[in-house]
Amino acid sequence: QVQLVESGGGLVQAGGSLRLSCAASGRTFSAYAMGWFRRAPGKEREFVAAINWSGGSTVYADSVKGRFTISRNNARNTLYLQMNGLKSEDADLYYCAAGSFASTNISNYDYWGQGTQVTVSS
Repeated sequence: QVQLVESGGGLVQAGGSLRLSCAASGRTFSAYAMGWFRRAPGKEREFVAAINWSGGSTVYADSVKGRFTISRNNARNTLYLQMNGLKSEDADLYYCAAGSFASTNISNYDYWGQGTQVTVSS
């Protein structure tokens, strides 16, 4: 198993930036593809971005493309999400997840963190 802990959420003004981190422990981090998802209250969890095991392949939701960047540091067992140009609709609980391959499909991911809250003020 792999344990995941997100951090870096907080309150930011619209147009501002945040960097989320996801620290992994347990089994070999580099063996997993990783993803970021988010969920607003009362809504389903939605895909944000994913990255393959090496970091050489990424995929993004259309809503964040060009504003968010997913990356990973396998030596530090850490996943990142750099969020720029934040909008009010980006305010959600953000989760990192580990799975078999970089996919937009939530069912591909076996391990999840507890989430970190992002709040955007207008």
